[in-house]
Parts: sequence; C-alpha cells; structure tokens
Amino acid sequence: MTAGLFPRERAEVAPGAVHVPGWLSPARQRELVEACREWARGPVPLRHTRLPRGGVMSVRTVCVGWHWQPYRYTRTADDVNGARVAGFPGWLAELGRDALTAAYGDPGAGDGSGRPYAPDTALVNFYDGAARMGMHQDKDERSGAPVVSLSFGDTCVFRFGNTGNRGRPYTDVELASGDLFVFGGASRFAYHGVPVVRPGTADPALGLAGRLNVTLRETGLRD
Repeated sequence: MTAGLFPRERAEVAPGAVHVPGWLSPARQRELVEACREWARGPVPLRHTRLPRGGVMSVRTVCVGWHWQPYRYTRTADDVNGARVAGFPGWLAELGRDALTAAYGDPGAGDGSGRPYAPDTALVNFYDGAARMGMHQDKDERSGAPVVSLSFGDTCVFRFGNTGNRGRPYTDVELASGDLFVFGGASRFAYHGVPVVRPGTADPALGLAGRLNVTLRETGLRD
C-alpha cells in the first residue's frame, strides 16, 4: 500500500550497473509504446523466438536495426519471414545517449573509448503475465558498449547477477514503468533475467496490459 508514496532513488546495483527510477515521463512513455506497436506490425512481426534446441521463449520479441536470432544478428529475419527489419531511428540513438548521461553523467561512458554511445539495434520484448526470462548474458554483440534497458507497463522483478555464473550472488530490483537500467563496464556481461512480472500494476493511462522492455545495444557490426 505504500508503493508510490516515497520517491525511489537512483542506485548503483553493481559497478557500472545503474537503476534510474521514473526516468521517462508518462508522455514520453506513451510515445515509445506507440513506436513499439508500430514496429510490432512489421515488416517483421512480434513473435516468440525459437531456440536452437527446440525451446520457445515465453516473451515475444521484435527487433529494430538488426534482427537478433539465437545467437547472432542479421539484417533480415531469416527465421521469421525473411524480411529486412525496420531501420534504427536517429532519435532512438539520441535517447540512448541521454540514458547514459542520466546513469553515468557522460554520454561517452561505459566502454572506455570516450566516443559517444552509438546504439544501432533495439530488442523489444513483450511480457504477458506468464512470461519470464531466464538468466543469460548479452554477449552476441562485438561491442562492449553498455546496454540501455527501458521498462513500460507492468512492474517486474529484474534479477541482476554476476559475470561468472547464473546463480548467486545476484540482486533483485523492481523495475516499474518509465524506469531506466544501464549496465556497462565491469557489469556489461553480468547474467540477468526476469523471474516475475506483476500483472495489473501498470498505469491504466498508458493503455498497455503487460510489460514492454526495450534494450538498446551497439552490435559492433557493419553491413
């Protein structure tokens, strides 16, 4: 009953892993949710990703810029419909640099190069109330630049672990709609996952049932 009564504070969960609660305004959240809906319509539609051993992910995913399929990036969705994915918009890259400024105080922080962050792909994951994400590393990119994670809709438990294994030590963080989470530097290859989504916790004004998560990354790839 006390949720929302007290401001949630920015927190460094691990070296290079920063949680910034309420970073996106309600209006900006609505704009981004609409953009996600447009991407979900195609040219490559939102889908459940099939894993190499036959399993199917419970989240549904659509990609922008580069298409992710386990465990590589391509420009065309050869595992879905063969279409080229939607282009990565410049405004989304700007949002990524703003996110690094909010998390680290520097849009060029995180990979040691000093250059501005230049994400070129976004993975959009949709969670219904039953969807989960197992502990995994984001390691299919050739770049060590930070991952920027944006949350919309229902609150989830985000489990942020260590770089050595899927088990303890880890920290559970509640990510609510509008929250920013950035992980780079020493935490860039930490295991992480979503064990719980809390249905019905989204603001009805957002018009979203479920949870959307948008992660921005630099692939380090060239055409």
